[in-house]
Amino acid sequence: MAANFNNSAWFYDRLSRLIYGRALINAQLYLLHFIEPGSRVLIVGGGTGWILEELTKIHPSGLHITYVEVAAAMMDLSKKRDTGSNEVVYIQSAIEQVNLTPDFDVVITPFLFDNFTEQTLHTVFTHIHTLLKPRGLWLNADFQLTGRWWQQFLLKSMFIFFRLVCGIEASRLPEIKMHFNTNNYAMVDEKTFFTYFIVASAYRKSP
Repeated sequence: MAANFNNSAWFYDRLSRLIYGRALINAQLYLLHFIEPGSRVLIVGGGTGWILEELTKIHPSGLHITYVEVAAAMMDLSKKRDTGSNEVVYIQSAIEQVNLTPDFDVVITPFLFDNFTEQTLHTVFTHIHTLLKPRGLWLNADFQLTGRWWQQFLLKSMFIFFRLVCGIEASRLPEIKMHFNTNNYAMVDEKTFFTYFIVASAYRKSP
């Protein structure tokens, strides 16, 4: 069952900035520059939709964006964003329940997978994988553990908080990179933020 972030829509961005400063934002901004003009872009779990405005600053027109977000309150905020002359289709649903034409040049999953158990991640990842064209780009930002004690503490605190407030199912970080490796994605580029705790990764799907 998908988590419900309606309860956190009004404070989600402010809370993330309070804890991480601009690290979560900068990780996603770093990935947006890999998107080429005229791309068909799938954004899954875009939250409050600020990423739409940042993408529009880079590409004021020419993009064909499908924006999938499960929380109604988040979607309401997203629809108020300035998207320039880009074409945007909004879909309020869990991505694994959405049937789309598999013709996307780019997929963006910003801090999506840490909400899931391994079993759910496998289902969601497989579904998104089928929607991306061969040699398409998958831009993913999420957390990672690199052995620092405070990372485990902060991650556990987040899981407890969002399980209580939003009902996320995860209690630990799933093996996100393993799914990209198993499906033969090639690493294009990667950059870390917040002392390696946050990682922005650009992957290319195999031909």
